[in-house]
Amino acid sequence: MSEQRVLLVDDEEELRRSTAQALELFGLSVQAFATADDVMELAGFSFDGVIVTDIRMPGTDGMTLLHRIRELDPEIPVILVTGHGDVQLAVKAMREGAYDFLEKPFTPQHLAGVIRRALDRRALVLENRRLKAVAGKRDDLEARLPGRTQVMVDLRYRIRAIGATEADTLIIGDTGAGKEVVARALHDISPRANRPFIAINCAALPDNLIESELFGHEAGAFPGALRARYGKFEHGRGGTILLDEIGSLPFDLQAKFLRVLQERVISRLGSNELVPLDVRFIATSKVDLEAEVTAGRFRADLLYRLNVATIRVPSLQQRRADIPLLFLHLVREAAARYGRDDLEVPADILSAVGQKDWPGNVRELRNAADRLVLGLEIDPGEHSSNGAEGGSRLAEKVATFEKTVIAGAIAAHGGALRPVYEALGISRKTLYDKMQKYGLDKKMHGSDHDIYDEREG
Repeated sequence: MSEQRVLLVDDEEELRRSTAQALELFGLSVQAFATADDVMELAGFSFDGVIVTDIRMPGTDGMTLLHRIRELDPEIPVILVTGHGDVQLAVKAMREGAYDFLEKPFTPQHLAGVIRRALDRRALVLENRRLKAVAGKRDDLEARLPGRTQVMVDLRYRIRAIGATEADTLIIGDTGAGKEVVARALHDISPRANRPFIAINCAALPDNLIESELFGHEAGAFPGALRARYGKFEHGRGGTILLDEIGSLPFDLQAKFLRVLQERVISRLGSNELVPLDVRFIATSKVDLEAEVTAGRFRADLLYRLNVATIRVPSLQQRRADIPLLFLHLVREAAARYGRDDLEVPADILSAVGQKDWPGNVRELRNAADRLVLGLEIDPGEHSSNGAEGGSRLAEKVATFEKTVIAGAIAAHGGALRPVYEALGISRKTLYDKMQKYGLDKKMHGSDHDIYDEREG
């Protein structure tokens, strides 16, 4: 097991340095940061350390960092450092999942003691996860990418097969389907899990600074470059770099990126020195890159270099039977995130949710779950697939409707079948026959303690 780390975030340089030095005297391994954004690149589902952060900071503050970390993994311990006037805010953060908070001034001994307890707790969480995976129970990957349809079983199988390798990977999928979640999972089960994960939104890079952002620059490389700067690629050395929506990368820059892929070296703007680059590249795209090649907007050689390993993330349309179960999962997440009690979702809402098209995929479904937890109307009937013009015949539409109603009822009752056939007003044999006809399994919607049989290699 790698050495446990403490990620310390404080915008006050002297306090940051003195705290880090004091903790190191207590035998703790500390990485100190002036801003919270850098920490997000190191935290992940397999992160084996603790985060200590000040609450009041410019830009991303401690509370925002807490919420972002909990979205990655709610069991990463986050310790908040507060001023006297922030105690009420810190108590609120405890209710929202912070591990602990310390009010300034505090002694290094006290902080070190809290950190050691948090590290012990994190080590126990990770060990329990490993034991569950060995026992054949739901593992981290299934918790992050839930679903029992064959396309989701195949997706998780492919992630496990590719994740442990060094292969550069192309992830294809519709908007909101979960491409970045897959990329994070690939990183977290790889040997690079405890190294940086740098996500770069290619569509948002400024045209006039894109090369500097990626490759870095030397002082004086262009007007305004007053000092040397590492680029995103160099900042991610040893870890994984995600190029989100790589199809948006300008055509002339694609050739330079191809060289990086092939030779694993970069040179900063204004320098001829070659810098070795030990990274794994993962790229995502919502568009058909082969069509982009045909249209002359994407280099064929870059596509062939990227798609040695390709993962296709299914849309919700391709895994419709998972929607009720996934919605329940997202409702539980939302309730925990907003500090609300667990919400019992009525079967009629689950059935309606299962029939909607959800063009925004998991992202749209998550928003609906949030609205339900907050007591807002979710309007699940809008864009229902039942009323779609054209497409399948009436019998197929009726079968789809029947399947989603049954799947929703099974999910609502946690896999118990008696209340399902009683609620639907059908016999037990009729329910079993229809479950067999539609490929439904009560274990698909059982409790977290069910043992699932994933596809084997």
